Amino acid sequence: MARARDGARTIRCAIYTRKSTEEGLEQSFNSLHAQREACAAYVLSQRHEGWTLIPDYYDDGGYSGGTMDRPALKALLVEVAAGRIDVIVVYKVDRLTRSLADFARIVDVLDKAEASFVSVTQSFNTTSSMGRLTLNVLLSFAQFEREVTGERIRDKIAASKAKGMWMGGPVPLGYRLEDRMLHIDREEAELIRHIFRRYLDLGSGRLVVAELDRDGHRSKQRINRHGRIYGRQPISRGALYAILQNRLYIGEVVHKENVYPGQHAAIIDIETFEAVQQRIALGRTEKRLGSRAACPSLLSGIIRDGHGGRMTPSHAVKQQKRYRYYVSQIESHADMTTPAWRVSAPELEARVLEEVKVAISEAMRRALSRGQMSGDAIQLLQGRCGASLEALAQTSPAALREQLLQLVKSVDLDEARLRITLSLDSIDEQLAGSDQRELAIAIVRNGRQAKIVIPPPASREPLPNPSLLKLIAQAFAARAQIDKGGSFLEVASRLGCGREYLADLLRTSYLAPSIIQAILEGRQPADLSRKRLVQTNRIPLGWGEQEALFGFS
Repeated sequence: MARARDGARTIRCAIYTRKSTEEGLEQSFNSLHAQREACAAYVLSQRHEGWTLIPDYYDDGGYSGGTMDRPALKALLVEVAAGRIDVIVVYKVDRLTRSLADFARIVDVLDKAEASFVSVTQSFNTTSSMGRLTLNVLLSFAQFEREVTGERIRDKIAASKAKGMWMGGPVPLGYRLEDRMLHIDREEAELIRHIFRRYLDLGSGRLVVAELDRDGHRSKQRINRHGRIYGRQPISRGALYAILQNRLYIGEVVHKENVYPGQHAAIIDIETFEAVQQRIALGRTEKRLGSRAACPSLLSGIIRDGHGGRMTPSHAVKQQKRYRYYVSQIESHADMTTPAWRVSAPELEARVLEEVKVAISEAMRRALSRGQMSGDAIQLLQGRCGASLEALAQTSPAALREQLLQLVKSVDLDEARLRITLSLDSIDEQLAGSDQRELAIAIVRNGRQAKIVIPPPASREPLPNPSLLKLIAQAFAARAQIDKGGSFLEVASRLGCGREYLADLLRTSYLAPSIIQAILEGRQPADLSRKRLVQTNRIPLGWGEQEALFGFS
């Protein structure tokens, strides 16, 4: 602290004032002036103690006490930390802050600088435990008051919007504010209609933004609370989509998830607005599926390298031929010396597609081999799996990517293998649960690049015949019901078949276990059909004879 001429301490005091709203600040004598006047009188009364008022003003008009983000308070605390202020004088403690947590931070700054603060209307001594308790109680009530006030304001806003009232904020393009109500600005409203029409015509936000900029259209000019003029800038893509999705333009007011009829006039008719929303939704789908791309990357967004980093599509053009790759993002690696991974996109996509097809077929075989499904359930499962396999054979990249995104959760590469995590429950609940498939891979390192080499697929075992699988499942289901004591007529009626066909099913259920196992694994002779199994009336009892009869020798 400085010393006065008579040897007494000079205590440098700064007055801090605050008002939560801007209401009344334009008056010649407002709340901030009243607070400063009371604080200055208090400092003057303490001049015998060496108190002196510094001339700087620290006024926060229109700032809440629930946050530290206040320009005057920040400047004041900087001066305190620099040792140029000894005492902060406030009218009431809640002018400084209404938050216990923020008050603790302010006190920490004051303690480090050996400074303090004084409340003119509340007398307490913070050097004693009782004084600190009193201060904390006062701040608790201040925080409670702030929260209750906030609840009242939120309730009032919700009630007002339910009546269709506009509750403030930047006035949207197309309207002007009169008597706290929105009125259509004819010139700006015509621009809004033009934007909606052009988006429907072009179907691209980028093209609309470029056209608006070329034609000289600009955003709305505004004046902030400090009197600064801003706006009149080119309309950005973000601002464009905010306009296109703003229900205010169809005469509605939105509050959280609720929509209410507004008291202002609409600029856009509901049919045009809904058509624009559908076009925006279509654009998002096309972007996600890569419909507009010449060669969309089927695995974009679901593939990661051995370090857990994203791999993104890339390409190179050589002799007018386009080569597509998936490459790892170096910035996603903690160690910047980690090699970048690269893999041929067509090769990887082909292998992933093949593995997904095999996974569907094998999952269907496992579900059927459990023998717990009815004939209708088996037929439904086979139909759904067949439809999925047919969708994976699509030539349209967008349709193919849409199907892959439903079935594949992730594709992960590491040093030795390619791991595909699947979720097949989107096909049928009988296939519920995730499935993983792994392939061996090789890595060829070249400087800071690690090229992934996927060996060609090994020859696979033949896939089971769905028709034979269904026959075996039906046969064992029928036999189980007969074993439980059901009569021929009852079981045939329950299965929806005739007595002769039921007899065929029962004969089939007594086939040799080796034949049943071979059918489940797809190792049956190529000429063995469902019709041949069912229509063979005299199936021998000996298992060896059965194998010889049906060509399993």
